[in-house]
Amino acid sequence: MVEFVSYSGAYPNLCSGELVLKINGEIVSFKHALCSGGAVWFDDDWMEHVECGAWSVSVPEKYLEFKDEIEECVNANIPWGCCGGCV
Repeated sequence: MVEFVSYSGAYPNLCSGELVLKINGEIVSFKHALCSGGAVWFDDDWMEHVECGAWSVSVPEKYLEFKDEIEECVNANIPWGCCGGCV
């Protein structure tokens, strides 16, 4: 039911792209819909540490029944994020 078409996000803001999926045969575009499950932190010496994590996707109500399948598709096709570019 959900197929990956494209994603325009790139370093340093991997989460800020346009996601295009095919849902039930319909081409659907989501903008700024990805949220990283990763984290960025600094140690006592101000060294940056980046932990990548799975994406969650903000899905409009119309597509909520496909949310799990959408997130599975996204995580299979887009490298896990939290590149630290936002820090």
